[in-house]
Amino acid sequence: MNTEGYPSKIVIAWGEAISGNLAIREWLLANGYPELGVFVHALNNQDDARTWLMENNFPHLMALINGAEGNPNALLWLKKNKYDVLEKMARAADNHEESLMWLLEKDLPDMAAIAQRICIVKNEIERRNNDIHSISPF
Repeated sequence: MNTEGYPSKIVIAWGEAISGNLAIREWLLANGYPELGVFVHALNNQDDARTWLMENNFPHLMALINGAEGNPNALLWLKKNKYDVLEKMARAADNHEESLMWLLEKDLPDMAAIAQRICIVKNEIERRNNDIHSISPF
């Protein structure tokens, strides 16, 4: 995916779906953008969605998620395969301020917004996981 791959309104809809708008997520799934709807499920750790992205020719979207989760191999894969914008989005979604600034300096505010939304979701999942693991049975 490059930034020209989707109309701006679809990128905005993708961001809304990432932020939890179920109606928009379902609209993306049903109206020619299933990869963006499935991305939301994959971001929320649904293994079947992660498999779907890989099996349906969207490894770059899965690498975006893995990169946002701090996987250095995913970041390297994105860079090697010339997905520079996605690589910066992944880093920005992993709380790297300089990558967010790069997106903004390159006049990619929609991609910066997507990265920020991914970051919010990822951080919330991490917070919930840490809360579950810190509960003592005593």
